[in-house]
Parts: sequence; C-alpha cells; structure tokens
Amino acid sequence: MSFNTFGHLFRVTTFGESHGPAIGCVVDGCPPGLRFALEDIQAALDRRRPGQSRFTTQRREPDEVRILSGTLEHPEGGLVTTGTPVAMLIENVDQRSKDYSDIAGSYRPGHADFTYDVKYGIRDHRGGGRSSARETAMRVAAGALAAKVLPDVTVRGALVRIGEIEIDRSRWDWAEVPNNPFFCPDPGTVPLWTEYLDGIRKAGSSVGAVIELVAEGVPPGLGAPIYGKLDSDITAALMGINAVKGVEIGEGFNAALLTGEENADEMRRGNEGRPAFLANHAGGILGGISTGAPVIARFAVKPTSSILTPRKTVDKYGEETDLITKGRHDPCVGIRAVPVGEGMLSCVLADHFLRHRGQVGDTPRWPFER
Repeated sequence: MSFNTFGHLFRVTTFGESHGPAIGCVVDGCPPGLRFALEDIQAALDRRRPGQSRFTTQRREPDEVRILSGTLEHPEGGLVTTGTPVAMLIENVDQRSKDYSDIAGSYRPGHADFTYDVKYGIRDHRGGGRSSARETAMRVAAGALAAKVLPDVTVRGALVRIGEIEIDRSRWDWAEVPNNPFFCPDPGTVPLWTEYLDGIRKAGSSVGAVIELVAEGVPPGLGAPIYGKLDSDITAALMGINAVKGVEIGEGFNAALLTGEENADEMRRGNEGRPAFLANHAGGILGGISTGAPVIARFAVKPTSSILTPRKTVDKYGEETDLITKGRHDPCVGIRAVPVGEGMLSCVLADHFLRHRGQVGDTPRWPFER
C-alpha cells in the first residue's frame, strides 16, 4: 500500500508541501521511446499556474518544471523517455508562511487541519502543507506525460458551473475555452461569471464549481469487470483532487431521473460494420469497459474553505475561538481544477491502456471482425 502513489502500470508518486522548498513527482512505468518537448509539460502547467487573473490566488509561482531522470536528448530535438522512472521537480518561490502564524494552533473549518492532526499527531499549518492544492501541479505534469502514451486521444476540460450559474450548452464551443479566465466553453456565460465572482471576491467569500471532462478517441476495451473498472478508477482519481466532493460518469445522478428507454444507448451498424452508439448516456463506459464513445466525467469542487468571514472553531487545546484565514486564496478553486482534472483523466487512461495491452494486445477485439 502506498499513500502517495496512484496507478498500476503507469504509476505516479508525488511529494512535497505547499511551503516547502519544492514539489515533485516520479512517474514509473512510462514506456520507453516517447518523444516530447519540455515545453509540452510546461504548457500544461502554465494553464494551472496561480496568479493569472483576479479570480485565482495571487501567489506568484512560475511553476518552471525540471526533469531530473528518465529521459535522454533526442538527436532530432526534444527528449525521449528511456523506460526508467521520470522524476520532475518544481521549486516553490513565493511562500508566505508568516500569513499562517496566527492559526498555527487552531483548526480552520473546512480544511484538513483537524484530521491531519488527529491522524498523525502533527500538522503543517503553512498553507495546509501536504493537503494544499499546490501539490496538484505535479499531477498536471504527470498528465502531460501520460498524454504521450495515447497520442490519438484528446482529453479536454471545461468549467460548466460556478455557484448557481450554469453555462448554456447550446452555445458550447471548445475554441472559447482558452479565450477567458474560466475555461468556459460558452462565451455568453463569461460576463455573468465575471460579475458574480467579483462580488464573491470583494466580500472575501468563495464559491464552488463543476468541471466537465471529455476524452475523445479512447479505444474500446479499456478497463475490466468488477474490480478493475475504468469508471471506478476515474472516479477515484478525480475524488483524489483537493476539494472535490462529487464525481459522476455520463448521465451520472441524472440517470435516476430517466426511464430505461431514455437511458439506453442504442446501437446501429456503423463504419466498417462496427457498432455505432446513437447516444452516450453511459459516458463511454459500460460494465467498467470503454465503448469507444467519448469518455465523459464531471466533478464538483466545494467552495474554497479559506475565507475572510470569521468562522467558529476550536484550537488544539479544545478551546473555542473564532478564526479568519489570511493569505492569498482562490475565490473559486474550481477554475484551476480544470487542467488538474485533465491531467488525472490522462493518467488513468494511460494506465488502463498499458494494462489492456499487457493482457490482450494493442488491437481492439471487434466482434464482427473475428
């Protein structure tokens, strides 16, 4: 058992704390011969980097990644994986630990302060230590590498809800996602969120969000029945992201509102005689195994627990007190969770692809072609 590692064949181990000297990860099981550029990893990290708008924490971290092992320079440029563990490191350069000195002896409501203390008998009060969302930068780095394992798969994420304001899905346009600070696919919702979050930010409060992930080009056959289900591993990976409190695949909880006729993904004969699904209520996964349709997952992120409104709590001696959390915090941490979700989904798909290849080979086992 490992408490800092996820994956079976494509295994990711992260280390480091929010206010420590650095954060990092080790990716073990990465296939040899994968060509990539350091800029590929950096580009993914830049999308998650803090301080890029007034709607995210103003902590200034460049998040410049260094690769320490597992690669060689390719003769034609860039890097190539060797099959040995790929270690990556990001230095922390903008910590303000003094911002947390007043709460060293008190438990912040909504944070992991109490649970870490009751489990380990000690906690790092500086920005949450290991429980900080700062750690997720390394999941993004690992996800960018995982994407090289499945070059024909496209993993994209978008913010679809902030607080009570949802996007208009009839206006969904992936091209709009990089054009605004919210990763929003609906340009009409951007001004609504802007006004709403400005009010939340000025009040010193916070709000939650919902992120939707779509993976297109996923081959059929990934995953396994019962204990190796693709959807259960996706759910576990997304629930492992800081502040995530709910995950659904395909229709998710909405499936409880549908009839059997409405929910069934009917099939017809498609290209080359292969099955084609007429709908995708299952989110691209049936019986824990990918169908070849887009894999769709959504996850809900709770409001940032660090707010300026005084909250009731107790200190480590059991004394009651009120607490205000100072420092630099996201009014909606769900915004920067979009590239984190993309990274985690990429890691799970890469892991399941390698597991599938190890058991049955590379080629999908199309029933009509046997």
